[in-house]
Amino acid sequence: MGGCLGSNRRESAENANSTENGSRPNSASARKNHPLCHEVIRWKSDVPLTEGQLRSKRDEFWDTAPAFEGRKEIWDALRAASVALEVADYQLAQAILDGAGISVPNGFLTECYDELGTRYQVPVYCLSYPLNIVKEGSGRDSPSELIESAVEGKEIPLKIRLSHNSHDVKLTLLTTDTIAVAKKKLQIKEGIDPCTQRWFFGGKLLGDKVHIDEIKVLPGYVIQVIINSEQYK
Repeated sequence: MGGCLGSNRRESAENANSTENGSRPNSASARKNHPLCHEVIRWKSDVPLTEGQLRSKRDEFWDTAPAFEGRKEIWDALRAASVALEVADYQLAQAILDGAGISVPNGFLTECYDELGTRYQVPVYCLSYPLNIVKEGSGRDSPSELIESAVEGKEIPLKIRLSHNSHDVKLTLLTTDTIAVAKKKLQIKEGIDPCTQRWFFGGKLLGDKVHIDEIKVLPGYVIQVIINSEQYK
């Protein structure tokens, strides 16, 4: 998983030894915070999964997670942060964790603590797609391809104007993000279903497979997002 994880391996092991079955840590070192690592956790599923199967597996975990030790509001924050990480919006994910008072000793959501010292663990399958994800033949970019492009891209701040309220939204995207990924990021930030969004720049409709660096947006220019008011609530 890269140098970020390797540099924290010893600390993670110490933290794991200081807890038992999700109980509060006895060592203060287990509660040390670390900024989220800007890396995708790479792993391979024992049994190859389709995107639909992986989504079902994730939903099952998040639906039952509040039954584990810990507070529901912390589990909700961890779920929101994991969704942000899926589209490589590390800034939003960090803001969610900071707002909920969640510390991340090793830089990954696989091990977290709330302000009371309660331990939370998010399985790796909720944080990234396996390397052996099975394409479902939809003709769309596979999730793994979207993640790979996101890792290699450069951040670019853009101004997005929403049609339903005429508000401007600042959205940080990656040059290798597709419009489909950008729609998901806007959904995370504003709660707008991607299916209701139509992105325009220079009078042209931007298709889902168009990459941000292909648009050639100049500083000060605005991307128009038309929201289908009949579907949007």
